Parts: sequence; C-alpha cells; structure tokens
Amino acid sequence: MDTQHTSTSARDVVDILTLDHREMEGLLDQIQQSPDGEQRRELTDMLIAEVMRHSVAEEMYVYPTMEKRIPDGEQEAEHDKEEHDEIVQVMKQLEDADAAEPAFMDRVHKLDELLRHHAKDEEADQFPKLRARLSGEELVELGSKVEKAKQLAPTRPHPSAPHSELFHKTVGAGVGMVDRLRDQLSGRMTG
Repeated sequence: MDTQHTSTSARDVVDILTLDHREMEGLLDQIQQSPDGEQRRELTDMLIAEVMRHSVAEEMYVYPTMEKRIPDGEQEAEHDKEEHDEIVQVMKQLEDADAAEPAFMDRVHKLDELLRHHAKDEEADQFPKLRARLSGEELVELGSKVEKAKQLAPTRPHPSAPHSELFHKTVGAGVGMVDRLRDQLSGRMTG
C-alpha cells in the first residue's frame, strides 16, 4: 500500500505542482466550453487565483531549490520566471475584461497556450531533475512549504510587483491586503 499519497502533508512537491497543473487545465477547459459569460468570468477568477498561488509558491521555494540543486538551475529558474511574467500579463488583461466579448476568449486561448507550455516544460524536464537530486524527505518537505505558501499567497496579479516580493510585502509585513477572490474561494481552500 502506498502511504505516500494518503495525506496532503505527505505528498511531495512534484505531485502537488503536477496536480495544480491538471486543475488549471481543467478550469481552462471549462472556461472554453462554457457558453455563459458570467460562468466564464467566475471560472476565470478561480483560475487566476490558482495560478497566482502556484506561481508565488514556486518562486518562493521551488526555484531557489532548483538554482542550488540542479545543473543549470539558475537559467531554468530565470526562464520559468519569465514565463510567469508572460502569464501574469495575460491574466491582468483578463481581470477586468468583459467575459462576453470575443477578445476575452482570445486572451483565454493565449493563457491556455502559455500555461500548458509552462506545465509541459516543468513536468518533462525540471520535475524529474528535482526528483533525481532531492531525497524523498526533501521533496515532501518542499511540498509542505509550497502548500503553506499557496494558502497565504495573493490571489490576483498585482501591477509591477514580482510575485514572491509581492508576497512578502503583503503577507510578510502584515499589511491587511484582502483580495476580492478570498471570500469567493474560501470554500475551496484547504486548511
């Protein structure tokens, strides 16, 4: 029996991030299949929140680990951060866009393309390198840090702030920043 996957705290970072990717892709599929503008808006807000939490957690914990532990990790982390920036720019364009407009779906398609490319890169290249270079215990510990960061991370792309720096400014400093999605997503958040 595989006890590694019986509780959230025992899952390793690769399992957690891969599951995030599947959930994001599922939301993208739902957005693109929905004929209802209001439902598309709600699903897009949920997707943006998930992507932001995932990105902040990666930039806080996963990328520094890659930089230290895998060959060419600094270049790979830099490349991933650049992809995050592209993704955030598209999400900013989606935030206040009218979900009934054709331009909205054009942006969703662009976001879909960027997210799937990013996930594929990580899963095919970087995640296997992390598994090869870190012990099982280290991967589970990193996963625990990622889960905690995701619970506290901002849920909206804020203008001109790097994600991890933004996290420290808003949460680390104790500033009472509350995103408009917190209430909407509180039922989906664990812990």
